[in-house]
Amino acid sequence: MQQDKVESLKTLKDIHGIMERSSRFLSLSGWSGVWAGCTALVGAAIARSWLTAVPGYYHRIYHDSEPYEQMEADYQSTLVKFVLLALGVLAVALAGGYYFTHQKAKKDGVSIWNSSSKRMFAELAIPLATGGVFAFAFLWNGLELYIAPICLAFYGLSLINGSKYTHSDIKYLGIAEVLLGCICLFVRGYGLLLWTIGFGVLHILYGIIMWKKYDS
Repeated sequence: MQQDKVESLKTLKDIHGIMERSSRFLSLSGWSGVWAGCTALVGAAIARSWLTAVPGYYHRIYHDSEPYEQMEADYQSTLVKFVLLALGVLAVALAGGYYFTHQKAKKDGVSIWNSSSKRMFAELAIPLATGGVFAFAFLWNGLELYIAPICLAFYGLSLINGSKYTHSDIKYLGIAEVLLGCICLFVRGYGLLLWTIGFGVLHILYGIIMWKKYDS
């Protein structure tokens, strides 16, 4: 009797596992988070060195608020470099994330592009795309001080939105990113620092936790 009960519980557990794997994309690798965090730290270090090399740039972003068309040549040039740097960091982070996730999916014997991953990426893309439009609009109007909080908040919302199609742990990273974004709105002059914490430090911590919990 006891043996039958144990076998029944095991069968139910197996069925639950199969249903979860069919509805969620569970091949996200913890190394993807570590890679993204390290990439963000390198990008932040480069950005900080540029701010140091251009006196007055950092002060103008957080204390003056001149319209875009009134910026001086060096200010515009540095702004373009920041945009290119951000795109480069994003590209490198995505490339590394794809590689590590692909390796884990291959190890798990599943496809990286299935119905669950498609739903997850769709849910991630909506807030990210919206945040991108907001960031561009604020940048266009010379309000760079709001770029960091926008990136943090909308990225966090995208993680929360996509968490129902992957490991639920990602939701807590999303909540932390949203909170940092909200704090960043009211703490002028610390945008780069909070961006570094959100995209760098938190990603590394999240990646290590995910690796220990699901990869190791």
